[in-house]
Order: sequence, then C-alpha cells, then structure tokens
Amino acid sequence: TRVVSCRAAELRPEGGGEPVRGFQVVLEDTILFPEGGGQPDDRGLIGDVPVLRVTRRGPEAVHFVPAALEPGAEVLLSLDWERRFDHMQQHSGQHLITAIADQMFGFKTTSWELGRQRSIIELDTPSMTAEQIEALERSVNEKIRERVPVTVRELAADDPDIETVRSRGLPDDHVGPVRVIDIEGIDSNMCCGTHVSNLSDLQVIKLLGTEKGKKNKTNLVFLAGNRVLKSLEQSHSTEKALTSLLKNGPDEHVEAVKRLQSSVKLLQKNNLNLLRDIAVLIARDFKSKPAPSQLFVLHRKEGDSEFMNIIANEIRTEETLLFLTVGDDKEAGLFLLAGPVEAVENLGPRVAELLGGKGAGKRGRFQGKATRMSRRGEVEALLREFTSSGSPEA
Repeated sequence: TRVVSCRAAELRPEGGGEPVRGFQVVLEDTILFPEGGGQPDDRGLIGDVPVLRVTRRGPEAVHFVPAALEPGAEVLLSLDWERRFDHMQQHSGQHLITAIADQMFGFKTTSWELGRQRSIIELDTPSMTAEQIEALERSVNEKIRERVPVTVRELAADDPDIETVRSRGLPDDHVGPVRVIDIEGIDSNMCCGTHVSNLSDLQVIKLLGTEKGKKNKTNLVFLAGNRVLKSLEQSHSTEKALTSLLKNGPDEHVEAVKRLQSSVKLLQKNNLNLLRDIAVLIARDFKSKPAPSQLFVLHRKEGDSEFMNIIANEIRTEETLLFLTVGDDKEAGLFLLAGPVEAVENLGPRVAELLGGKGAGKRGRFQGKATRMSRRGEVEALLREFTSSGSPEA
C-alpha cells in the first residue's frame, strides 16, 4: 500500500505511564484492524516499523508508529497473525454464544469484552443456572462440530435486509456500506470485526461460568479456540506441581489442601497463644525489677498489634515510656508508643515520621505502620533524650 499522511503524535500506554512520542500514519488501505465493536486492534509492521496501536477515525484507520514514514512512499504491511486469529476465534465465538443464548433462553446480549486472558458477554438476565450454562456450552460446541460456514455481506444503508439483522446500531460517524456477518442458519449480525470463515475454526468453546454484572445483568465468561488449549496446559502444569508438592494424585488435591489449611490454622492459634504468654512474661519481668527504667524498648520480629498492646496493658505505668516494634528489622513493621498522655501526644507523630510511617493515638497510646524499621535507633535516642531531660531536642 502507500502512505497518505504522517504527523507527530503521542500515545498513552494501555497500562498507564508516560505518553510515548511517535507518529500517526494513514495508509491508502490496510490489513490491520482498528479497535472497535468490542474487539482490540491488530499489531504488525509497516515495512520494518512496528505498529503500536491502530484506531478508527471516521472511515480511516490510524496507525501509531515510533518512526516517521514518508507520505507517498510504497510500503509493505505484515500482520501479527497469532493475535489476529485469537481475536477472530473469540469474536466469532461471541457471535455464536450470543445467538444460541438468545434462541435457547431468550437472553439478549447487551455488551461484550474481548479480554487478554478471557472474554465476557453481558447478558440481559439477573442469573443463569448451572444447567443452562452446561446446555449452552453443549449446543455451541455441537454447532462447531457441524462445520457451519461464516460469511460476510456488505449491504447498502437503505437495503431492507438490514431490518432483519441483529444490531445495536451504527456509529454516528459511519459512512459507506453496512457489513453483516452471517453464521449460516444461526445468526445475522451487523459487525465491523474480524471473524473465522467456518465455525470449525473455533475448535472448541469453554464457558467458565458467570459473574454478577450490572443491575439485573449477568456476565458470562468464556474461552474459545487456542485459549482453551492454553488454559488446559496451564491447569495441567499446576496439577503436576501440586502432585509433586502434596505427594498424591489430582483427585486427592482438594482434601490434602483442606487438611493443610486446618493444620495451619491450629499452628497459628497456638503461635498466637504463645506470643500472648511471652508478652505477659516480658511485662512481669520488667515490673519485677526494683527500680524500673523510665524507658522500655523492645523489638520482636514475630508479633502483632495485640502482642504489643498486651505488654502495654500489663505494665500499666504512667511513669514509663514504652516503645515497642514488631516486624522485619530493616523494612516494614508495626510500632506502639505508650506512656504518659502528654509525652505520647508530643512524641507519637515524630516517631511515626522517623519510621517512615503513619499512625494515630489517644489516651496515652500512639500506634501505626512503619516502612523504615532500620531507624529504630534514632527513635530510641529521641526517647532517651526526652526521658533524661523532659523535652526532646529538635
């Protein structure tokens, strides 16, 4: 084909981030599909320049590329066929599911999304039963095995046949003929997307179940074609890994995991009870000393907020300032400052700031999360300065 125009532009990445500088290129014709109709755009090359996005602007396809192309130059387009064929399988699969769901149960499709891993059809029904899903899956796969042809028609905008075609309406900026996708004897649907030429190219469709949609709607999740094979491969790899870890066959995996969960819950419960006992013993040991210090500092890698609060509750002294921390020695964790109300109100925000965290407090306690536990030494120095002079240095 030939380059018609090329102008500088920016592209915002799909996952967010800084815009990418490049060029918007319009060609005399293109084999690259611009995003639309629920289907993502194609990828490919113009010569050796990668196409990063293709969008529709009225009747034109606009190709975003990282390098400038000379208007008037003759160029060769190549297409990422794996991506295109995947989109064809999912899109034709959606048409088939939509048509059969309507025929079998009267469930109308209100929208759909072709996702990277799975696709979703929004159905105008508050729910679907497991039996309905099973029957629908069985029916669409029967149609695939029957090798039903899929054809494309282009109709004039005033053609009376358009009235018999399923449609959610044309875009406001549509010009030219109306494109109709026919699944022989099953469906006629107004559509701009790319499709297989025979249902046998879909290979297989797997309905993964439903999710709650918008008000009184149900999202039906599905895979078509190669995505089913990829999903099966991933599941098989997971199954092999679990067989190795759990030392039993796939049929026993669920029960083995349930037993492990029960064991973990029991261990966690025992661990918490031991931590509580340790907290009480630590506090009693401190209180048993003839002349308890004005500052009590303790860090323990294993622990939680309850562990720290038990120590503070057991010591119960207005004369002692307590600085307690739990978590990783040099990374994130939890902290508690307890003691005289005025001192804690004054020092709490400063302790949180030093530890790179946030906290809140009342009635002589200030606690929160910390991101820089490695600065505990600085906090301790601040507190020792306070307990020795009554006011910490700035």
